[in-house]
Amino acid sequence: MRQLYILTLLTLCLTAPSARAGELPLWEVGLGVGSLSLPDYRGSDEQRAYLFPLPYVKYRGKFLQIDREGARGKLFSSDRLRLELSVSAGPPARSDDNMARSGMPDIDPTVEVGPLLEITMSRDSFHDQSWSIRLPWRIAVATDLAHYDEIGWVFAPSLHYEMRQRGWDLRASAGPLYASEKYHDYFYEVTPDFATPTRPAYDATSGYSGSRLTITANRRFRSFWVGAFARYDQLSGAAFDDSPLVKKNSSFMAGVGIAWVLAEAKRP
Repeated sequence: MRQLYILTLLTLCLTAPSARAGELPLWEVGLGVGSLSLPDYRGSDEQRAYLFPLPYVKYRGKFLQIDREGARGKLFSSDRLRLELSVSAGPPARSDDNMARSGMPDIDPTVEVGPLLEITMSRDSFHDQSWSIRLPWRIAVATDLAHYDEIGWVFAPSLHYEMRQRGWDLRASAGPLYASEKYHDYFYEVTPDFATPTRPAYDATSGYSGSRLTITANRRFRSFWVGAFARYDQLSGAAFDDSPLVKKNSSFMAGVGIAWVLAEAKRP
């Protein structure tokens, strides 16, 4: 189950962005391999690397799209505004493998669902680049498929930049994160039952959840696709940065992948 959700996270991070209408086929499917390095959770001082088969799936429908942003349903779109239903995923962590969480319950995989409003500030068609503000608000659920728990909400506004040069899609986004107390508690609370002399009881609060910078690059060649991403989280000043489970004030995640396109639709 842990491998399945980390594979899902890798797929969402690495898959290519949707193209402008008419440039690429309606759908594409393929298979490749990807590598991912990530901390057990934001603020953990333990990092792990994974190597996985990487499914390559693209769907560029009028209302539903599956691309680098994950699975998204278009609710409204104009020249400057776009409202979508977006989905995101987070990896699990086994407490037995993490010294800071030893003896505590595992962190289950998380799924986040909610609306995303994108406001385009500028678009330069000649240089094929754009700036926008993205405002995603999502309800988060922790699940191992046998049960699920609603764990609050996340709000992650960001400044987003896109550029396409010589076949490469380059994207960068940066911004703060905010979350509910229940969401912070899921990752950083220490209840009295699990307190130790070196891990005192702790109850998180809602509010600022740190800031994030994400950079991605990918390119589709004739019969294969390559992509890479890097994500840096800064936790200084976060509502939970004094939790005994926070061992570092920063987190870094990165991944690379290559996939061969095995079939595609004739319809653009």
